[in-house]
Amino acid sequence: MYFQVIMPVLGKTRKDVIKEFRTAELLEAARRLFAEKGFHATTVDDIAAAAGVAKGTVYLYYKSKQDVYWAALERGITELHNEIQSRLKAEEAPEEKVRAFISIKIRYFEMNRDFFRIYFSELGSGLSHPSQMPPQFEQMYLKQAHMLEGVLQQGIESRTIREIRTDTAAVAISDLTRGIIVQRLLGWSTKDVEADIGFVMDFVWRGIAA
Repeated sequence: MYFQVIMPVLGKTRKDVIKEFRTAELLEAARRLFAEKGFHATTVDDIAAAAGVAKGTVYLYYKSKQDVYWAALERGITELHNEIQSRLKAEEAPEEKVRAFISIKIRYFEMNRDFFRIYFSELGSGLSHPSQMPPQFEQMYLKQAHMLEGVLQQGIESRTIREIRTDTAAVAISDLTRGIIVQRLLGWSTKDVEADIGFVMDFVWRGIAA
């Protein structure tokens, strides 16, 4: 029930919980609309109507439609990050951890391709300067690379991965995976998603296996 949702939890005030609840609804509505209609065709009025709030409520939390998109994008990337983190803890063998890292990222973007494609196809041309990109995205990318670096070090210690520069290798694997994701988002790759995952894993593991 709504009353239960907005009750203070874990030291948060009622106001904080209400804000989190409303922004979550707004971002979920925005995410659906951006995926269905694209960034430019979606209006703040559309987002407000889909979320069941007044237009002014959207501007209470976000300065512009682009800010709404950034927030929805950050929410999605955080969701992905948490899934990767959870899966890496669940797997034991370094090879399976590397496979999980690659497959989760590619599959996640594949499942949400219409939403994430906006970043490259509709917003990319207007965001040529790095300062226009929220810094938390780069931080999240580096955190994921750091997690992968730990996996590679574990593999070296268990002698399933040869002696390599783990920091450089982690970034290289991340970049290769991201390259496949971008190709798929932009329609440059029409291969089966499992084929692309298999290609990246085979390419990577042949290069690092002991």
